[in-house]
Order: sequence, then C-alpha cells, then structure tokens
Amino acid sequence: MSTAGKRVLFIDRDGTLIEEPADEQIDSLEKIKLLPNVIPALLKLQSAGFELVVVSNQDGRGTPSFPEENFLKPQNFLRELFGSQGICFAAEFFCPHFSKDNCECRKPKLGLLTDYLKQAIDLSNSYVIGDRETDLQLARNLGVQGIRVATAKNPGETWDEIAVRLSERERIAEVTRKTKETDIKVRVNLDRETPITIHTGLGFFDHMLEQIARHGGFSLELNCSGDLHIDEHHTIEDCALALGQALRAAVGDKKGIGRYGFLLAMDESLAQVAIDLSGRAYFVWEGTFGRDQVGQLPTELVPHFFRSLSDTLGAAVNIKVTGENTHHMIEACFKGVGRALRQAFRIEGTELPSSKGVL
Repeated sequence: MSTAGKRVLFIDRDGTLIEEPADEQIDSLEKIKLLPNVIPALLKLQSAGFELVVVSNQDGRGTPSFPEENFLKPQNFLRELFGSQGICFAAEFFCPHFSKDNCECRKPKLGLLTDYLKQAIDLSNSYVIGDRETDLQLARNLGVQGIRVATAKNPGETWDEIAVRLSERERIAEVTRKTKETDIKVRVNLDRETPITIHTGLGFFDHMLEQIARHGGFSLELNCSGDLHIDEHHTIEDCALALGQALRAAVGDKKGIGRYGFLLAMDESLAQVAIDLSGRAYFVWEGTFGRDQVGQLPTELVPHFFRSLSDTLGAAVNIKVTGENTHHMIEACFKGVGRALRQAFRIEGTELPSSKGVL
C-alpha cells in the first residue's frame, strides 16, 4: 500500500448507504431505503476527487435462506439508482460468510481488498465510512481514518457533515527530508496564510522563502539544519526540493485550480514569472546579477533553487529578471514566484484544468 495515489472512500452498505432492516438482510426491493442526503453527499465527494468503493459483510449470501438472486436484485437496483444519479462505485466487495466462519475476507479483515490495495492509494487522505465498530476497525487495519455515520441507533456524522468536511478540507502536506548534508522538515497549508516560520541558518534566504509564502498566500513552516560549515549549496538546494515536494502533495488532484500564474516590479527591477502546474518539470531562466552574493546567499544558487523547486513541484517555471540592484532583482523573483503560485493554487471551480484529463 502506498502513501501516494488516489483518495478512496471505503463505504459500508447496510446502515451506511441504506437503512438496515430489522432482519439485517436486504432480500427484497421493498426493504431498500436510502440514508438521508446520501446521494448529494456522494456526488459532492465524487466531484472532490474521491474514488468510491463499497465494502460490506453479507451473512449467508448464496445460501438457501439468502439465495443469490435475492441478493442480486436489490444490489442491481442500488447500482442503477446511484448510477442514474451520476454516482459511480469503482468497486464493490461483499463477504458472504457468517461471523462464526473463519474466513479472511470478513470485515474488519482485509481479505476482500487484497487485490484492490495493490493500487497506489493515498492512505493519509482516504477514509472508511460505516455505522459499526467493525468499520472503524477496518479503517485502523487499512491505516486510514474512520468515520461513523449517524443512524437512528448510533451517534455519528450525517452525510451532509461528512461531505462538507472531506470535500472542503484544507490542502496540507508535511515532508521530512534527511540526508548526510541536511535535515529538513516542511509543512504547508495552501488554504491558510499563517503561520510562516522559516529557519535555515541563512538570513537572506529565510527572507526570500518568506516572500514566496507571503505572496503565495499559504502557510509555510520550514526548518533546516544543514552543513553550512561547508557552504550554502546543500541547504538551498534541499530546501527547494523539500518545498516543491510538499507543495505538490498539498495541491492534491489539482481539480479546480487556476494552474497558471505573474509579472512583478520592484523598484527598478522587473521579474516576469510564468508557472504551469502541468505535472511536467521544466525550468527556463534569463537574468544576470551584478553581485556574486547577497547576505549569505550566493546569487548563482538563485536559478538553481528555482530549478530544484520546479523538479519536485512538477511544474514548468519560466523566470526572466532585469534590473540594477541585485537585492531587488532576487526579491522580485521570489515574490513573483509566490504570486504566480497564489494564482495557480487558487481554487476556481471543480474541473481539472486540462484537455488531457490529467495533470
């Protein structure tokens, strides 16, 4: 199981999608009753980029007391009902065994999902939704978060509350990067502007990273302990790599983002910054500095920083800067990149901004 990939909702059926009858079996269409607001909630969650998977225990399915045809009728009805509303379940898994049976597929065991879990799944942003303790245990066994849906018998969250919480969640990512040269921890939140705390041991570089976050409109907490007794190179390069990785993780599936972004003047200096969150790293630099160093930042590492950022962010970054004051020129670049990221990260809708269907 991977920590990167698609976001999945593993959803129980009886008591979660549909009300559970007294006999605990759905063996006729008349017994099917949807939980309140489940369809609009699933539509919202599907639009937010979640893949929907049904995982349910069905005691005695296929036995004389619960023949397969009686199971299939309501199951097909559910599929048709949800499908007619635009809801697509990517997969449906049903354990037919009784609780007394010693099987490996009955929830909360993972046997039903063995093959499905071979796919790349973002476990940190996936959930199990159900009405029983076994569903919450399934979540723990999967290494994802569990949500208990509210029913007449049990407290929990309504489908409206679940949809709002999961679809409008803040875009947050944390990255730890540790090598023989640097030890870096980065946390970003694209939907909050504070806090911004940066410590790299390089004062001017800290100031420039703050400009990216401040003008990018996102929270950035970055701490780096690097081999500054050698020189500044590893600290600056690795901070760029870690920051780009965190931003890429936080932006998620990119649905609804602006994608592009910026032109910025600072006194006599002019920075032209174009960014495309295309998923393809490409860097173009045009500019010459009049000084070799500003503070503790070698100017030759400025384009190298943005190239490294482009690599792990998976973005095309094109920067052109002119001016006379090297301090102003560098600051214009960092501010301009921040402003470009602000536009590119901004949520403007729900569609993926690509004719290819993938970014």
